[in-house]
Amino acid sequence: MSHNIFGNLLTFSTWGESHGEAIGCVVDGYPANIDIDISFIQSRLNLRRPGQSKFTTQRNEKDEVRILSGVFDGKSTGAPISLIIYNTDQRSKDYSNIKDKFRPGHADFTYFMKYKNFDYRGGGRSSARETAMRVAAGALAEILVNKITKNKIQVSSAVTQIGNIKTDTSKWNEKFINTNPFFAPNKNTITEWENLILHHRKNGSSLGAIIEVRVKNPIVGIGEPIYQKLDSELSKAIMTINAVKGIEFGSGFNLVNLDGTNASDQMTVKNKKISFDTNHAGGILGGISSGQDIIFRYIVKPTSSVLSEKKTITNKLKNSTIKTIGRHDPCVGIRAVPVGIAMTYFVLADLLLIKNSKSI
Repeated sequence: MSHNIFGNLLTFSTWGESHGEAIGCVVDGYPANIDIDISFIQSRLNLRRPGQSKFTTQRNEKDEVRILSGVFDGKSTGAPISLIIYNTDQRSKDYSNIKDKFRPGHADFTYFMKYKNFDYRGGGRSSARETAMRVAAGALAEILVNKITKNKIQVSSAVTQIGNIKTDTSKWNEKFINTNPFFAPNKNTITEWENLILHHRKNGSSLGAIIEVRVKNPIVGIGEPIYQKLDSELSKAIMTINAVKGIEFGSGFNLVNLDGTNASDQMTVKNKKISFDTNHAGGILGGISSGQDIIFRYIVKPTSSVLSEKKTITNKLKNSTIKTIGRHDPCVGIRAVPVGIAMTYFVLADLLLIKNSKSI
């Protein structure tokens, strides 16, 4: 299985399976003599950790990360940074009764057809368990972005819609986001979301979500004009996250409802300070950051593993039915929030290194 590496100058590769002994990643291209605080990395992992509320999977993993290489006396050495998390709460037996069946909506079928083999224990490599290491790599990238920009750039993210219930994004309270189990930007829809998720969980189903990411105070000039455009690199990063099915920047698909006069962001300058009337482009022009806030949204489909019975086929290509048991997120989009932040920081760090390399 190839292509387990993400990035350009700064890269990470992940390894491990959902029900294997451990998962890990190797971050390469990381500059030397950067202060590395493992407790900070752990704090980011804690946001994604499962089993923290009744609205996520009850798999109880502590996700305690260890650094195996690339850091000495609290500073990066310039060598590859290797991180590992041991799996401690696998229940492979939950999948033994469906080991010969493909779960609809999962990668079981395509993995089997491509490799003539697949790990039925939670999907193995295709499991969202892999994203824990992205969060660890993203935390390292966040440390680097803070170093390069002197803590200027800040990335925040929140769930803005679960099922058909939207929240009011004009009431965005960053301090509130990490204090509630939904990563909601305000309290307006929390009770409705609670009732909706519990209803679908009780009925053996699941829900999708829309997540918004905001990058505040980005410097001008992040991103390369053609094949490493900031929005294309972010799109690639986000679309690699499990269950993500779409992404839009700024006004996104709603731009079709505007005409050419109103769809572009008009500019003025006063006292040598440039300002934009609107931000339909989401802070990116020609693949390069404009200095406006970078804003994008992505959609995470409903969790495919549900208790309801579905039609499927076996690995012998016979018709069958399937009902998945075990511990699954009733709305996997909730725990995708810290993963999206991590991938955003990693793209920013990578493209900032590329940008800075051109000034030598």
